[in-house]
Amino acid sequence: MNQANTPETEAINERHRVRMERKKAIIDASIAAADKAIGIIIVNTGNGKGKSSSGLGMVIRAMGHGMKVGVVQFIKGAMETGEERFLRRFPDEVQFHAMGEGYTWNTQNRERDIEKALLAWEQAKTFLADPSIGLVLLDELNIALKYRYLDVDVVIQDLLARPAMQHIVITGRGAPQELVDIADTVTDMAVVKHAFKAGIGAQTGTEW
Repeated sequence: MNQANTPETEAINERHRVRMERKKAIIDASIAAADKAIGIIIVNTGNGKGKSSSGLGMVIRAMGHGMKVGVVQFIKGAMETGEERFLRRFPDEVQFHAMGEGYTWNTQNRERDIEKALLAWEQAKTFLADPSIGLVLLDELNIALKYRYLDVDVVIQDLLARPAMQHIVITGRGAPQELVDIADTVTDMAVVKHAFKAGIGAQTGTEW
């Protein structure tokens, strides 16, 4: 419902216009100053939902710009997910590798988990050495680093040696400080509410 064009609303609208004009000038100046073009490292961590979902959204965004994408899922792989089913429809645009065997509390075999993580990292390294891959998603890599399945220093060395314009998205709880330090963008997702706490199980299309 439209507000009446009273002197009070006109004054409010004018103050809003002036604030937005000032804000635009500040934002335009910041955009002009951010003139570097380089591949960035993005880390999504924290206990809240949405880390992998955000990473997969960036996969789709990159594909929309005609970029080739490599996806390596650590830990995950015991069950087929919606993202795997969908992205496998585009074999020319996306290489998708789910290389884990499930949650660590289900596998209960550290040696086997380490073996799978090392194999997954070898696959990741092939993407990190390929300049034709514009974006690499390393889903749940943080978990493999948290449990020391992989050496964080080796991982960082490989990340920093990648092609200059290649973007990296890394997801998972418990991102190590060493990774946070070298990343360009880090988001720590916090929990406000989660359906599971209310007794609602994982739902197709929202969790997997």
